Amino acid sequence: MAKQYRVAAQMYGMRDFTKTPADMATTIKRVKKMGYDYLQISGFGPIEADELRKICDGEGVKAIGAHVGLPLFRADEKKVIADCNAWGIQYVAIPWLPRADYKTLADWKKLFKEFEGYAKRFAKAGIVVQYHNHAFEFEKFGIKNGKGGKTILDMLYENTKVLQAEPDFGWIARGGANPVLWARKLKGRIDQVHLKDWGIVDDKPEFRAVGEGSIDYPAVIKACKASGTKDFIVEQDSCVVTKDPFLSYSISRANLKTMGL
Repeated sequence: MAKQYRVAAQMYGMRDFTKTPADMATTIKRVKKMGYDYLQISGFGPIEADELRKICDGEGVKAIGAHVGLPLFRADEKKVIADCNAWGIQYVAIPWLPRADYKTLADWKKLFKEFEGYAKRFAKAGIVVQYHNHAFEFEKFGIKNGKGGKTILDMLYENTKVLQAEPDFGWIARGGANPVLWARKLKGRIDQVHLKDWGIVDDKPEFRAVGEGSIDYPAVIKACKASGTKDFIVEQDSCVVTKDPFLSYSISRANLKTMGL
């Protein structure tokens, strides 16, 4: 029997439609109809963790992870763990960093140590901590005479062991790197991955639904499967072509089905 992979909707893309509990229920119902049986928590308005779990259960959609901002990790680790338990999830990702706050290599190395600390402590509670990249992590430190250097993302995973990656292949491509090579490089550390795509208009990159841009997603998916990925998570940051996140997520889901997911 072929291995089954979970395909989830990252809810950040529908953040304008999840401001109240009633809106959340309506939107999650639409997510289910689009063919997503799973979601990743992000972009929701105020709601208690157990109440959101009830809404998901009621609509037949299971949360399989969440994005929680670094300030919340720093303020109250116990609450983050409690929320993860209430949501019924095993994975939680740090989704973004204020790049301007980290100016030197020493700044970054201190942050890497902080991330690894969270990963080790949360592991004791049965929760996997991940880092979700953007494009700025492909900036290099240590270039000499125009040669060499290492990217921030390379150094992050060289300086951590327990921390998992949640690679965003759209941002990897935007950072000038090869998504397939990164899927291979992070073998064993990418239980969950993010999928988005890019097109070009007037010489500028624009977001696209998965399979409607320039990334070779069949090759990426193949590499992810070989590297141990369990969950493929669609994220549509903005929908400049369709002007409708529900349509963009629907297109992504349909295209992924043709790719075997």
